[in-house]
Amino acid sequence: MSAWEEYKKRRAAQLENGASVRPTDMLDKENYTTDDVAKRRYEICEQCPSLIKLTKQCKECGCFMKLKTKLIHSSCPLGKW
Repeated sequence: MSAWEEYKKRRAAQLENGASVRPTDMLDKENYTTDDVAKRRYEICEQCPSLIKLTKQCKECGCFMKLKTKLIHSSCPLGKW
């Protein structure tokens, strides 16, 4: 199975389990959390082995974590925040 197919399979499972954050949520500042919360979340991500350091992406969900940590309704796929 290709990496793209694996990603699509994981994303489908996330949506089935109630994931509700979409990339378009970044367009509305009302969806943002405070800078302190985003900073604390990202600090957790920096310590996680699932973070791809080069691109700042999560291996589990494929999200760019510098952005995802800023969204109010986002959550870590591993339950760390």
